[in-house]
Amino acid sequence: MFHVKLPSRDVMARHVDEKVSPSRVHLPRQVVEKPLWQVGKRLLMALGVLALTTVIVYLDRDGYHDNANGTLDFLDCAYYATVTLSTTGYGDIVPHSDSARLVNILLVTPLRVLFLIILVGTTLEVLTERTREEWRLNRWRSTLRDHTVIVGFGTKGRSAIQTLCATGLRKEQIVIVDPSSKVIDTANADGFVGVVGDATRSDVLLRAEVQKARQIVIATQRDDTAVLVTLTARQLNRGAKIVAAVREEENAPLLRQSGADAVITSASAAGRLLGLSVLSPSAGTVMEDLIQQGSGLDLVERPVIKAEVGKNVRETEDLVVSVLRGHRLLGYDDPAASPLQLTDRVITIVRAAPVTPLTTPPE
Repeated sequence: MFHVKLPSRDVMARHVDEKVSPSRVHLPRQVVEKPLWQVGKRLLMALGVLALTTVIVYLDRDGYHDNANGTLDFLDCAYYATVTLSTTGYGDIVPHSDSARLVNILLVTPLRVLFLIILVGTTLEVLTERTREEWRLNRWRSTLRDHTVIVGFGTKGRSAIQTLCATGLRKEQIVIVDPSSKVIDTANADGFVGVVGDATRSDVLLRAEVQKARQIVIATQRDDTAVLVTLTARQLNRGAKIVAAVREEENAPLLRQSGADAVITSASAAGRLLGLSVLSPSAGTVMEDLIQQGSGLDLVERPVIKAEVGKNVRETEDLVVSVLRGHRLLGYDDPAASPLQLTDRVITIVRAAPVTPLTTPPE
């Protein structure tokens, strides 16, 4: 029976003191104007409607009757426009000519409706925004298939996403799960869909549509959390490829028993790279270049093309380092690796174009 070795206090989860908000899906936000500018713009529109109505009434002031003195000046017209647009009027100033009544029907009444729409514009905008957001969410759920779920948007999670995007995976096919709302806001700013919540809970992973995912990357801060997330994810999706990261190498077997297809030991991998760099700084630089997708040299797995079938691994255009035949991984110098077969997959070293790094979320 395995026991999870917990990390020390200095490497605890970065969100330990942060209040976790209720679980929900956050779609990438669209550009929205600042609230003060929205209010100011509505105020200017309302004043414009009021001024236009005042001018219309003033131009036809002879068709109106004031119960106070019978005639209208500019102040009376402004008063009539104000009470007419904001209420149904008090009856102290009324249109009595046919032209004034026609103007009220064709111009003043539509302006009154427009004025009221501007006044309740905030409420209408909130309702419209909620409806639009609900529609976007339903459409997102209905079209999402074979996507990738990233649990944890820290350094490991961002690096994994950068590598996946460098290989051609679209941002729309990535869903990020993290307990921090600030981190999810950063993910949204980068164009990713995010779910705020604890990934050890099945309802949070279901919001990320993990049951329809093709692959799941678990890059949490703690090894025990990674185990629980792996167990929950494997229970919800039996066929997905699950790759998990752990800090302590002795926890790797437990991750595999929990359902992970591949386990990366971050601390050991960093230590091996440090040791290699001590022995040969150049070799360490090459290895770092290989694992940094989209910069310099890249390791790429691809199928064998028809033109390569029957050839020796050294006769291909790309530099082949391994051949995957069925479940066997053959080195380039293995006699069984050549000749290449149509069903083989080769792991090659290629030159790649650089990719744009992701934004670092706030600590």
